[in-house]
Amino acid sequence: MAAADYLPATLRDAGAFLKQELATFPGRMNVTLRCMLTSAIVIVVSMALEVPELALSLLVVFYVTQSNVVFTRLVGIMFILGSTLGIGLSILLLKFTYDYPLVRIVIASLVFFCSAYLIRVLKIGVVFFIVAIVVIYVQSFVDRTDQADLLIRAVLWVWVAVNYPIALTLLVNTLLLPAEPQLQLKAEIHRQLEALDARLVELIEGDASNAPLTSLTPADVQQGALTLQKLLRFATMRDAHYREHQATQLACIATVSRLYRAASELPPEWRGASAAQLKMLHELHANVRALDESVALGEPYRYVSTVTAVERNAADTIPVAAELQRALYAYADLLASGATPGASAPSEPMVAPDAWTNPAYARFSLKTLLAVLICYVFYNAADWQGAHTIMLTCLIVALPSLGASAQRALLRLAGAVIGSALALFMVVFVVPRLDEITGLLLMTLPVIAFGAWIAAGSERIGYAGIQLVFTFSLALLARFGPVINLTEIRDRMVGILLGVGVATFVQMSFWREGEGDVLRQKLATMLRAIAAQLRSPQTGVTGHDELPYAQRQLQAWAVLADCEATLSRVALEPDWRETDQPQLTLRAQTVLAQGREIMLAGDALRTLVAQVELSDPGMAEAVRLAQDQASAELARYAEELAANPPAARAPRRIEIVAQAGEPVLATGGPLIEAADDLSRQVAGLPEWAADAGLPEPAAAPSSQALRS
Repeated sequence: MAAADYLPATLRDAGAFLKQELATFPGRMNVTLRCMLTSAIVIVVSMALEVPELALSLLVVFYVTQSNVVFTRLVGIMFILGSTLGIGLSILLLKFTYDYPLVRIVIASLVFFCSAYLIRVLKIGVVFFIVAIVVIYVQSFVDRTDQADLLIRAVLWVWVAVNYPIALTLLVNTLLLPAEPQLQLKAEIHRQLEALDARLVELIEGDASNAPLTSLTPADVQQGALTLQKLLRFATMRDAHYREHQATQLACIATVSRLYRAASELPPEWRGASAAQLKMLHELHANVRALDESVALGEPYRYVSTVTAVERNAADTIPVAAELQRALYAYADLLASGATPGASAPSEPMVAPDAWTNPAYARFSLKTLLAVLICYVFYNAADWQGAHTIMLTCLIVALPSLGASAQRALLRLAGAVIGSALALFMVVFVVPRLDEITGLLLMTLPVIAFGAWIAAGSERIGYAGIQLVFTFSLALLARFGPVINLTEIRDRMVGILLGVGVATFVQMSFWREGEGDVLRQKLATMLRAIAAQLRSPQTGVTGHDELPYAQRQLQAWAVLADCEATLSRVALEPDWRETDQPQLTLRAQTVLAQGREIMLAGDALRTLVAQVELSDPGMAEAVRLAQDQASAELARYAEELAANPPAARAPRRIEIVAQAGEPVLATGGPLIEAADDLSRQVAGLPEWAADAGLPEPAAAPSSQALRS
């Protein structure tokens, strides 16, 4: 048992959390500093020049500030386009319908409906999200004044309050604290290769005292692969060289991801290593360093050979070391031959393929519009000007599924509660002692830094940080002087609570749009990708399949992460009626967990098959046949899972021993055990049918029982 297994579960979880926080600390700190610096400039400028809507300006700063300069510019441009289009439409609407309130509301509703529809069907839907926000926000201005010129001034000031912070944000992100995706990609590659290098040094020196600290989990491997893919997309958008050699860069990150996964499978220590085996580890250590240097310098990688062929064959007793060597060889051969690797995945279409045929988009728009109109009627009937956040909340929490909406609503509520509590504390204890801009900055910047740190974290909690800062600034920075009225804090909070309640009620009452079926389809896609990974290569072409295999593995990790995100939303879908929602969640969790285990078991088996292929081709061929049968069973299960209604039968157990035969079994050892483990993981997928429950996982028979 590993040393980490003796630690209490709480300590292991705390260690994993601390490791994750340390790994993301530089990036989160960079985003936090950029948000703080831009927010400080915006506060000083808005207060000095009396630019209204300071809370809106700070909100824009947080939305536009992203992890790197490419994403920041992309979001900033879309915000400028959306705000300009929204302000232009609002002014035209007021020009022709100012004296006709009913006509104004009807036309504004049509514009809102079209914007909500385009949010769903367009890849750049965020532009029309801004249009919808502006159009509905302007309607609250009309009810505050009966003078048309003051109304137009207020609308134009909204455009200024939105766009000048965007210009400042782009300036700060470009000149002062730039986060270039190319440098981030190289830094992430260096981090992963450094982790592998540390494990190799531990094996060479025979020091396993730090093994629990440098061990990698499957979650670390998955997150590392996804980070590399995301950064490569941004780097190709930023740099023409990366766009020109995108396929080669994809082969590079696929190789690094494969090496990082192999690092997680290296043993914590290696006793009794021969001289040839130690030389092989030294060669791998030198090649990992060489690959790291070639990526840093932008030069082609060449394999560094320091051992003879006899010594290399003698070192093949470590399957993972042989896997590392094959991965490095394959990438070096690709660069040396000048061949073009597999083409990169095609980009997503700008418009959804079913944009004009799927009724779910129109239903979503109607539900969102209905919730906004209900809140608008309540807002005007109660003559409650301080609760205008009720309408904005209905659009903010309107997402395609109930689970996503519930997740967004919880984050908005959590951020609003914390922001309101901080604002209340400041109004009571700090604001009475302020008399200059320095004190205002000292009061607001710590809260902004706290919100920025949360916003720069996981996507599952990041939105709470944005709402924290927005609610705090809406309560304290709405005036150009000290705020002493506590009712404004109450009104904003009540408006958010009512908006969440109305939006949730409407979405659950009309055309409930859950993601249960979508989750099944994504799980089926994940299992198809894993089945393709399990399929054994043709005899004699294993070396040529190394890079395509690594690239397919990258895609499988991405699909698995997408399934995890969808499952987290499905688990949050509100449900007060008797349905199979809990059973759906449990089955999906089981399939997801088994999918990850099948991937890891398939990788381990593939490594062992490649090791014994030359020495015992009969046994390798028998195991390949079992691989293909497991792949076929997995593909069959995926097709049945994707059917409507689902009727997925649990895969049958592949009898490895019966196929291999006693002579092969006698020399099988670890290979037979790895094949048996793969068969057991595939057979562990649950029955998924309308009348099937969730069976308890059966204990797998031991290898000794199979041999008898």
